[in-house]
Amino acid sequence: MHETPPYWPKAVDMLTKADPVMANLCRQFKGEAMQSRGDALHTLLRSIIGQQISVKAAESVWNQFVTAMPEFSPALILACEDDTLRACGLSRQKVLYIKEISSFFDSNAITKDYFKSKSDEEVIAELTSIKGIGRWTAEMFLMFHLLRPDVLPLDDIGLQRGIERHYNAGERMSRGAYLDIAAKWKPYRSVATWFLWRSLDPVPVEY
Repeated sequence: MHETPPYWPKAVDMLTKADPVMANLCRQFKGEAMQSRGDALHTLLRSIIGQQISVKAAESVWNQFVTAMPEFSPALILACEDDTLRACGLSRQKVLYIKEISSFFDSNAITKDYFKSKSDEEVIAELTSIKGIGRWTAEMFLMFHLLRPDVLPLDDIGLQRGIERHYNAGERMSRGAYLDIAAKWKPYRSVATWFLWRSLDPVPVEY
């Protein structure tokens, strides 16, 4: 079941008023929005699969991965042979990470309520204690599973390229410059990030 962030219309209105570039992107992709699938394991594994490859390639690998799973559960993923997962297009490292995350979920009851009272940084700290999950993956979890409104994944290449394309004629920029531009998007930097991603790819980013 897909879920749209309840704050999306308010965020679009705020971004449209605050930033002419965002106003154009909001008009261009009117009616589209970030979606949560409501499944924590799904979001983390899709983030792992999507690391360092294009959205299109990630979609292809993900579809093969899901096809290889008779049922999407931590126990079945752990029972799946590594060679079967590798045949989906996953590297040995990503297979290891997927097994580590599945083991964590197999041992713990992870729900939205589990993270509800935690701050963004507290969620990031807990998730990055799991082998294979870095800050970027934890930020995708904050955005796409917990639907946190003000996440800015500064290490994301797509976000960097989007800012450079729309704000600096495609020229490289410093980290400080990214932050300066993003300041006008608060408290909805997750939404602005999604629109910048959307402007770069033929399909919406989903995790």
